[in-house]
Amino acid sequence: MPRPFLMYPDRRLMGVAAPVMSVDDTLRALWDEMLEAMYAMPGVGLAAPQIGVALRAIVVDASDGARTPLRMANPEIVHASGQMRTHLEGSPNIPGLWAEVDRPRAVTVAYLDEGGQRAERDLVGLWATSVQHQIDHLEGRLFIDRLKPVKRRMLVEKHLKAMKKRERMR
Repeated sequence: MPRPFLMYPDRRLMGVAAPVMSVDDTLRALWDEMLEAMYAMPGVGLAAPQIGVALRAIVVDASDGARTPLRMANPEIVHASGQMRTHLEGSPNIPGLWAEVDRPRAVTVAYLDEGGQRAERDLVGLWATSVQHQIDHLEGRLFIDRLKPVKRRMLVEKHLKAMKKRERMR
């Protein structure tokens, strides 16, 4: 059973994740747990800090049901296109809230793969958006941090109000 998602404004979501020192069976088990949680959402990506693990590990699968995930340790964007793409983004850490976010349409990402080898991958569209979204989580940023202040404040207030309501119902 996967760990629960941290709920915003949990401070652990705002911290910078530590680098992965080696790709081993413990990390592979974490990736499997993350994929289970991601598919259950359902979603197209997940970063370890979202479930309380402060490591630079992400999973992404924008394959439209084919289940061909990428498992990445220490991912970094080495190139981003100048062409932007707007996409409706959300997060299980801020359930029920969505906002349009502009990001580069294509990126090249470098990372350690499942075998611990350095790899590079060119990603476009939803794959690129999801990788960028997950890398933001590794840096302690959420999609709401990319919004204009008024929109961000409105969404945060809505989320906090919903959290209080859920607490009262318990």
